[in-house]
Amino acid sequence: MPCFISLGARLRLAALAGALLAGTPARAQTAAPDDAPTLLPEVNVSASGLQLGSSDMATPVSVLEGDELVRRRAATLGETLDGEPGIQSTHFGAGASRPVIRGMDGPRVQVLSDGSELQDASTVSPDHAVVSEPLLARQIEVLRGPSALIHGGGAIGGVVNVLDDKIPTAIPEKGYEGSVELRGASGAREQTGALQLTGGAGHVAVHVEGLARDASDYRVGSGWSGGAAVPGSFNRSDAGSVGLSWIADRGYLGLAYTRQGARYGLPGHNHGFEGCHAHGDHLHCGDDGHDHGGADEPEHGANDVPVVDLRSGRWDLRGELRRPFAGAEALRLRASSTDYRHDEVEDGSIATTFRNKAHDLRVELQHAPLAGWRGVLGVQAMQRRFSAEGEEAYVQPTETRRASLFMLEETQWRQWRFSAALRHERQTVDALESGLRSSLGGSSVALGAVWKFTPGYQLSVSLTHARRMPTAEELYAKGLHMATSTYERGNPALRPEQARSIDFGLRKTAGDTTFAVSLYRNRVKDYIYGRTLDVLDGLQLLQYSQQDASFTGMEAQLRQRLNRYLGVTLFGDLVRAQLAGGAMLARIPAARAGLRLDGAWQGWDGQIEWVQVMRQNRIAEFETATPGYGMLNVGATYNGRFGDGTPWQFYVRAGNLTNRLAWAHTSFIKNAAPLMGRNIVVGMRVPF
Repeated sequence: MPCFISLGARLRLAALAGALLAGTPARAQTAAPDDAPTLLPEVNVSASGLQLGSSDMATPVSVLEGDELVRRRAATLGETLDGEPGIQSTHFGAGASRPVIRGMDGPRVQVLSDGSELQDASTVSPDHAVVSEPLLARQIEVLRGPSALIHGGGAIGGVVNVLDDKIPTAIPEKGYEGSVELRGASGAREQTGALQLTGGAGHVAVHVEGLARDASDYRVGSGWSGGAAVPGSFNRSDAGSVGLSWIADRGYLGLAYTRQGARYGLPGHNHGFEGCHAHGDHLHCGDDGHDHGGADEPEHGANDVPVVDLRSGRWDLRGELRRPFAGAEALRLRASSTDYRHDEVEDGSIATTFRNKAHDLRVELQHAPLAGWRGVLGVQAMQRRFSAEGEEAYVQPTETRRASLFMLEETQWRQWRFSAALRHERQTVDALESGLRSSLGGSSVALGAVWKFTPGYQLSVSLTHARRMPTAEELYAKGLHMATSTYERGNPALRPEQARSIDFGLRKTAGDTTFAVSLYRNRVKDYIYGRTLDVLDGLQLLQYSQQDASFTGMEAQLRQRLNRYLGVTLFGDLVRAQLAGGAMLARIPAARAGLRLDGAWQGWDGQIEWVQVMRQNRIAEFETATPGYGMLNVGATYNGRFGDGTPWQFYVRAGNLTNRLAWAHTSFIKNAAPLMGRNIVVGMRVPF
């Protein structure tokens, strides 16, 4: 994105503009009468396959859009979603963070770009970034649990679908539309600018967008023995996209190219494990005659911390044809081709290079109602060639091919809505150096029902049997992984996981008191996990193994409307996860509870909340307990208009206002990288 003035100067101009505009009359916002009914917002969920409303889904759905998404957005997808019921993040410094849904992460949580699978290296290791930019997203949907298996039987934790505007689907009414945004944050001295623009005429529309971010090492809460900031927690990233669409009355076909880059540090990286290796089921270090200090070796300083230099280029092809032939409502196409690479740079030279070249194709046919049932039939194919070269090449080059057939059907009878989904997958993973091959397949099925037994109330239940195939890393890993202080060994004999899940939900969607409660139980046969065989100076020898496991938990929130301006919400979640023998699983999120007061008046909209995270002492072997903490967060937005009627929005958010020192139990590097301390975000966004 061209820069004629510095990003810092643009932020100062935006702040000055915000001050001058403080006297501009705000957009009128009519307060509802005291006796007006309150309704939970209803939004369509693209990832549902049939554009169902959130209240028609049999399992809990979170949708971030509009002002709420503007307030919540962070530099990574995990941090953006952290705080939603049942969702936390892996938190690997400032540059890499994936969502953790109901205690599951990695390949059990699938991340999509408008229904098409993202292809990066984030499922391989938590220190690898998700190639998705929240500040350029239009809407983010989260489907918890494995019921969204039309997107993959392996997504037994859930699905995150990031919707964007990179491929236009309609011609702007006035010929153009877009937005410009500038923001800054105090916790890491972050400066970010973003621009989106769509123009079109006749049948052709073009979209361009770009973003640049510069954030230094972030400061932590008061009292940390490691200092005021986390060394090497900086994050500098950029993204740009160009899309072109042909748009007609019955549909569209578009192509977009997206380029993303990032350069971020890896806090807590320890060279003390170099040269460590496995002899049988035991670790050996120092055999090369050098001193390997292990966990006692000093951490890297800010100047010599390893750095990830990431580059990703992706082509997206999307199309939809409505009423293609008799009996069909829509034919949809999603295809992508990704060329991903990141280098891990140590002492100025490339130590390890990760590459991922992948292709994905998805075709859906939505049929007209047949005997009262409407649904979607589809096929999906994926090919992924992954390789790692260098010091930490702990996975040999692999090629993964997956082909799937799926269907989703739903019908409505009186106050009941029923749904059924079926997916069959076949996966082959070839290890290109050893010649080993894993060829597995299986079917997944989900049944759900929603009963709106009285106006404003609904009860839901879903039953799922899903199969997840082991990943290439789980099958063939062999080597030292210093980012997570592990030596990992794969297991070519791994079988598919089989998850049997049940989810109950009760919601009240109308009136001054609204609530949503969800209870779930997920029993996974042959759960794949890293079993610790040996520990030496903090380095763990992990063998990918299988054992039955269970995940049990709940999510709940209740909102009380106090008057036409104010409301108060109680919320919380918890999950308990353990192996069949009673042993706890590692890095399971701690229970949380919170209280939020929200208000709206004229152009102002704000909230103040206290979130209490409990102590996590239900820990796995060789894991340490994590103390609990409480955080005070405050946020507000103001919507106004320029003299010509163009809207603008000013927002401010203060996180961890009391500057509490806190750690994320879900993080591999929790002790080396505590959570961010007090952080004040100020931004201005102008849509046009």
